[in-house]
Amino acid sequence: MRAGLPLIDLTGNDAAAKLRHACENEGFFYITNHGVAPELTASIRGAARSFFELPMDAKLALHFDNSSKQRGYIPLRAESTDPTATADEKEALDFTFPIPPSGVSNAVARRMYGENLWPKELPELRQIVEAYFDEMIRVGRALFALIAVGFGLPGNYFALKTDRPIAQLRLLRYPRQSTGVGIGAHCDYECLTILDPGEVAGLQIQHRGVWQEVDLVPETFVVNLGEMLARWTNDFFRATPHRVVNTSGRERVTIPFFFGTNYDTRIECLPSCCGPDRPARYPPVLAGEYLAKRLHDVYGSLPGAD
Repeated sequence: MRAGLPLIDLTGNDAAAKLRHACENEGFFYITNHGVAPELTASIRGAARSFFELPMDAKLALHFDNSSKQRGYIPLRAESTDPTATADEKEALDFTFPIPPSGVSNAVARRMYGENLWPKELPELRQIVEAYFDEMIRVGRALFALIAVGFGLPGNYFALKTDRPIAQLRLLRYPRQSTGVGIGAHCDYECLTILDPGEVAGLQIQHRGVWQEVDLVPETFVVNLGEMLARWTNDFFRATPHRVVNTSGRERVTIPFFFGTNYDTRIECLPSCCGPDRPARYPPVLAGEYLAKRLHDVYGSLPGAD
């Protein structure tokens, strides 16, 4: 079954209304007229392929154990996104936002901020990744502005909550395979995921209990919502389960960008999302602490992350 996801023109006059409708119903949508140059997208896809083609010893030199587990190389089958299923059939290279949170210096914060690891064999990779990272931050903030307008809030309502964001960029490679799950069923943890789905399909979403294939639409990104945004909106917005099944017989390279708020942003029900007939369903929580707990479930512990 194919997923008929909404297509939202970010420059359209009705973008905020369409975005809210998509967030309340599918939790997944395409965005177009996002302003990211096709040449940059092509460059980072090519850079990702070049990295994954490096000899294993070069990749292992960037192993995530050499950082604080949110940066660096993750080998094939080193993660189980769905703890009840087999290990993921993917390898990854992860980068995080390098600007540290104000006033936070504990192990949990270091998990999500810090210096990235770069392969010496590909000196051009850093410039490409950092340029793409900047564009994803821009698009993420633009989406937050539309979310604010959709709820009748000022367009800059989230601006000071996302100026030092928890953010992660992943380069992902799924090998050729005839069966098996590239990433197990899960919901993302942050607020927004902005995905370049690459040139090979494989993403599936669970909508109304049915797994549906997500088609490739040229020059668009696929966006989905994470658990923190669902909490923030008192479940008006939905975090939709999804997975990757690569049965194409081709290698699949994708680039997801996970966009959260600042570490110390207080995630509590937006005023317009609760009332006497719909009380807040979740207690307030700091964004960084919530994310650290969810990451602990998948990646294991760091001091203070429990």
